[in-house]
Amino acid sequence: MLETIISSPTKTVIIGPNRPFVIIGERINPTGRKKLAAEMAAGNFSRVRQDAIDQVAAGAHVIDVNAGIPLADEPALLAEAIRIVQSVTDVPICIDSSIVAALKAGLAAVKGKPLVNSVTGEEERLESVLPMVAEYKAAVIAISNDETGISYDMRERLKVAKKIVERAERYGIPRCDVIIDPLAMPAGAIAGAGKNVFELVRMVREELGCNACCGASNISFGLPGRPVLNGAFLAMAIAAGMTCAITNPIEHEIKRSIMAADLMMGHDENCLNWIAVSRENAQSAVASGATPVNAAVSAADQARAEREARRASRRAAQA
Repeated sequence: MLETIISSPTKTVIIGPNRPFVIIGERINPTGRKKLAAEMAAGNFSRVRQDAIDQVAAGAHVIDVNAGIPLADEPALLAEAIRIVQSVTDVPICIDSSIVAALKAGLAAVKGKPLVNSVTGEEERLESVLPMVAEYKAAVIAISNDETGISYDMRERLKVAKKIVERAERYGIPRCDVIIDPLAMPAGAIAGAGKNVFELVRMVREELGCNACCGASNISFGLPGRPVLNGAFLAMAIAAGMTCAITNPIEHEIKRSIMAADLMMGHDENCLNWIAVSRENAQSAVASGATPVNAAVSAADQARAEREARRASRRAAQA
């Protein structure tokens, strides 16, 4: 399976099956966020700036930037939002728009190798988006639907994904730079929506050799307890072979589920990331005056876990 490499001027992120899961921070999106939409439309990007900083601090490896506001100058807003995000963070950018002119403006403004979100299997979209992706040597998210809509047959979605990959290659875009989105549908409306995603992720991995990504929050739309559902979905998607997702790293349940899945998949060497974050949580609980009985383990337990992890690693190396 191939690896997808994207970058900012100072940081490279590699998306692949034998690497830790890549979190693409979703919060800079005015859809459903009235205050953010109003501020961006008025030229106020203070919330954009803070959202970028907070998401990177919470563990986002890439920041998705969307400026889809009705009646606003989306190309200009998207370009400015990207410039601001890159002025306060050092991670790569995912340029998110359904408007071709906005994608073009974003590609012209961004520094480094971005991820473009997105292209579909619709002919008009293929012919307008893929040449830009090729021109700017970007990577692209390919959504597995076309003029016929979203199929409930995973084989049909795979055919659309294959079509996009092959068309991209004709434009000189290597297969490693096409990340397939299997389309997560609301589990509250479609029985087995999560299972469908896991099935298609496996097919994409085995038959196309591409990385897979999705907008994780779609799966829980309309349901209570969304962070818990999103976290469980992502852990299962990671086990199926998904390598990145657009999600909210600030939500504790989501971030912990991703970290736990990385540990179980062998992508957290000696479990050190998990141990470090658990220690930070324990220290924060103590500092806040909370009783960390069930919320975190003691420093002695942490040290013991680290020693045991190192011993296990040495034994594995000697076997």
